[in-house]
Amino acid sequence: MSHRHTLRLAVLTAVAAGAMLVPAAAAVADDPTPAATAGKDTLSAKEKAEADRKTKELEARKAQAAEDLPRGGVAAGEAPAEGNGSTALIGSATGALLLAGAGTVVLRRRSAGRRDG
Repeated sequence: MSHRHTLRLAVLTAVAAGAMLVPAAAAVADDPTPAATAGKDTLSAKEKAEADRKTKELEARKAQAAEDLPRGGVAAGEAPAEGNGSTALIGSATGALLLAGAGTVVLRRRSAGRRDG
């Protein structure tokens, strides 16, 4: 195996490994769990009660606003999707066949070129 092929194999392996590791690293980095904070609570009891009251009022307003909105696409006037999604499957199969055909043509031309010249 020549150095050129070895280098090509190493690059392709690195790209494939990167393509698999990047989404995994992003999933770990997007951990929604809040970290515990160390420190002293500086709010007094009166300030805490006021903050809790404001939070409850805000949540009540959000709940009231959410009741007025339609839920889901059909309630909003969107027509239900029709079909079973076979179009994507047929398109993928067609693309794979075209790619295989193009690869076959390239390999045949390459081998014919070696024989002829």
